This record gives sequence, structure tokens and C-alpha cells, in this order.
Amino acid sequence: MKELLFLLFMVTGATSRSNSSWCRQGCDCRGDLKFTICSRSHFTHLPNRLPPTTELLDLSDNNISIIPEHSFSKNRKLRVLILQNNNISIVEDGGFSHLEFLQKLDLSWNRISTLTEGFSLGLAFLRELQLAHNRLTSLDSRSFMHLDGLQRLNLTCNGIHTIQVRSFSSMSTLRQLHLQDNQLTALRSGIFSMLRSVEVLNLAGNQIRETEKGVFKPLTSMTLLNLANNQLTMVNFKTFLSIHTYSTHILLEGNPWNCDCDLQRVFRKLRSIQRLFLDDYYNLTCKEPPVLRDYRLMDVDTELCLAETVTVLIITVTVVITVLAAMLMGERKRKKKKKGKHWTQQGELSDESDY
Repeated sequence: MKELLFLLFMVTGATSRSNSSWCRQGCDCRGDLKFTICSRSHFTHLPNRLPPTTELLDLSDNNISIIPEHSFSKNRKLRVLILQNNNISIVEDGGFSHLEFLQKLDLSWNRISTLTEGFSLGLAFLRELQLAHNRLTSLDSRSFMHLDGLQRLNLTCNGIHTIQVRSFSSMSTLRQLHLQDNQLTALRSGIFSMLRSVEVLNLAGNQIRETEKGVFKPLTSMTLLNLANNQLTMVNFKTFLSIHTYSTHILLEGNPWNCDCDLQRVFRKLRSIQRLFLDDYYNLTCKEPPVLRDYRLMDVDTELCLAETVTVLIITVTVVITVLAAMLMGERKRKKKKKGKHWTQQGELSDESDY
């Protein structure tokens, strides 16, 4: 998208302010009216007069609170729309429905708490959607229904605690999904079921305590999985084993690990999988047990489990020796009893011969 903006500016090469009657007071119209900059203009509503040739519209840092239905019906050529840092809390159904050429929509730093089905109406060719720093708390199957061509979705710093199955079902072309710094506590199988093109999945800074075994299985293109700074104490080996990509880098730093031997075994097996790379393994620290708090996981890898292994071996050897001794004693008793019976029979035979 940066390349798109750069090309737009380079193609026009014009930076002087236009005196066209199309340019509303408070806006700066440039490049044959293809760029309309209305940032920090104290607007409380969307401007009703904009050059119809506008391809980039910057309305950031204003006080706009609502996007009415069919707001941009006269600006169908828009390719980049920047609405960040306003007070937008309502996007009416079909608010962006006429923007069939729009490729980037920036709604970050607003007050949006719900996404209805009509929010994404008409945005089939949108490539990048910025919704960071809003007030979303849940996502469902209606949230992004018409975003068939989306490649980058940023939902950082909302209050999202629930993602229903099929919330991202229309996004088969999505390549980056940023969900860091939300309130997710668990990852259920099915929530990423259609994201086969996702390369970057950022889940850092949530409250994730558990991940179901098959949750990452659909992500067949994933190259980066960020689970840093969550509440994971243990991981299931099969959860990561189900990631079938050529190469995936996994970040796990900042979780309160319970450094028991089960965890050691899981990480030992994970590190043996050639397609998975635990990039921050050497920075993982323990929270439990208390005696190992703040120790690096790699430092207790051999010490803790060697002691357990030795203990298990001692117990095993002791049991084996006890069983063997019992078997030996039983064999001796059996032979002794057999020998005693033999001598008794010999004595009886001698008595008979005396007659």
C-alpha cells in the first residue's frame, strides 16, 4: 500500500495548492485534484463538496462521528480513504458501498464498537483495512462478509474477547491478520478455518491460556505466528505439529511458563521439527514452580528432568531387582520342596526293599 501511495504522488508530480471551486475551504487539493488533504480541519461531518477525480482523501484528525449511508456516491474513483483519529462511532449500512475501486481504508483510532453486514458492502476490492484502536469486543460471520479481496487486516488494540467460527470465512486471500493487544483467552478450532493464504498471524499481548489442537491447521501458508505476552503455561505438542507449512517462525516470549518435565519434553520435540523455528526459545522464562521463577527455560532443561529421570530409573531398577529376587526365592523354594519330596520317595522305596 505504501507503494500505491508513492506511485500516486509520483505520477502527478504536483504539490501546489489548487484554487479550484471543487476544493472545500480547509482542504488542500493537489495533483490535478487527485489528492484531497483535509486533515486537522475541525470537520464534524464529511465534506459535501470534493473533487470527483479524487483518488486519495485524507480526513484524519477531525471530529467526524458518523459515516452516513452512500456517503461517497460522488467520489467513486477513491483508492485511498484515511479517516483515522476521528470520533466515528457509527458506520451506517452501505456507508462505503459506492467505493468499488477503494484499496485502502483507514478507520484506526475511532470509537467503532460493532461491524454490521452492511459495513463492508461494496468493498470487494479493498486490500487493506485498518481498525486498530477502536472499541470492538466480538467478531462474527457478518463482520467482514463482503471483503473477498482483503489482504491485510489490522484489529490491534480493541477489546476483542470473542471470535466466532466463520468470522473470517470470506477472506481466502488475507495475508496478514493483526489481533495483538486484545482480550482473547482461548483459541477454538474453526476460527481460522478459511485463512489458507495468511502468512502473518499476530496474537501477541492477549490473555490466551489455551489453544485447541486443530486451531492452526488451516493456516497452510503461515510464516510467522506471534503468541508472545499471553498467559500460556503449557503448550500441546499436537497444536503446533498440525501446522503444515514449509517454514513457520513462532514467538512465545513473555508467557508464564510452568517449567515441569512435561513442558521440557514438548519443547524438545518441537525443536526437532525442521519446519518449525522457535525464534525466542532462549528468552523463555519460568514462572512455576516457585523455585525456578525467572530462570530461563533452557537453563533448567537438563537439571530438572535429569533428576526426574534418575529418580524414575532408581525406582524402576528397584522394582526390577525386587521382582527378580522374589522370582529367585520362589524358584529356590520350589527346588527345595521338589528335593524334599524326592528324598521322601527314596526313603519309602528303601523301606519296601527290606521286605
